[in-house]
Amino acid sequence: MPLRIGYVREHFSSPLLQFAEADGGKTFTLVECPSGTGQLIGRLENDEIDVAIALTDPLISGIAKGSKAYKLVGSYVTTPLNWAVITGKNSKYNSISDLKGTTIGISRYGSGSQTMAYVMALQQGWPTNELKFQVNNDIRGLINSVNDGSTSAFMWEWFTTKPFVDAGEARFIGSVPTPWPSWLISAHPTRAPADALKPFLATLTTYVRAFDSPERRNSADVEFIKEKFGYPEEDIKAWLKTVGYPQDCAAIPRQVILETLDVLLKAGFVQSPEGGFDVAQFVNTDITSLT
Repeated sequence: MPLRIGYVREHFSSPLLQFAEADGGKTFTLVECPSGTGQLIGRLENDEIDVAIALTDPLISGIAKGSKAYKLVGSYVTTPLNWAVITGKNSKYNSISDLKGTTIGISRYGSGSQTMAYVMALQQGWPTNELKFQVNNDIRGLINSVNDGSTSAFMWEWFTTKPFVDAGEARFIGSVPTPWPSWLISAHPTRAPADALKPFLATLTTYVRAFDSPERRNSADVEFIKEKFGYPEEDIKAWLKTVGYPQDCAAIPRQVILETLDVLLKAGFVQSPEGGFDVAQFVNTDITSLT
């Protein structure tokens, strides 16, 4: 049976989409999760997908909080994610500092939009235990909420939200880059067997390496993203200058897990168990190697 791969249909997924087109559904099928990593984790828990390509911080925090629905099995993007802070087109908020004590929109609890709000609060020196959230499911719900005043702002990837800002539907008031590489790969411990997952990761590695090559960034990658997502060429080229992919999708640097946990602990988003975290508990070592 083909693996069910959950993903978010954004420009970051371009190498995966290229792989899927070539595979034609023989070894895996894609399951789109437009609400982001919170939805991906929920679908892993509900047996709707076997593998999730998702944001680093919610995946790690989910395991830290006790989830048994998945383990980390690989890396997908090695560079930080630039989270935009977005408010309504006519709201009274003009900077991140204006947001203290207000209600922040998130897609789901446990999502990147929530964990990054904790990181933003940590950077601003706000008490993280006083953060208030409203769940708005997806980008459309989040934009509606900042314009009807039920939330002050929300956080989402910069280039994904730029078309809405360019159209005058919302405003950027700041950004918060992740202090960690932005995307990892996770899989259910039993529904994604090694004999299916290892070849998937090996072939995905060839696609991300090709996508990451300097020659393609000037032509093929730009045209692919333009065709699939409709972004302006100048935005695509600007994004390509900021993104990097791994040399081996089946390897995870130990420091990525440790440093992400360190920030999430400081932000109060996770609590350390007695004796601290064991990094090996976060990964499926039958599939991936800790480097």
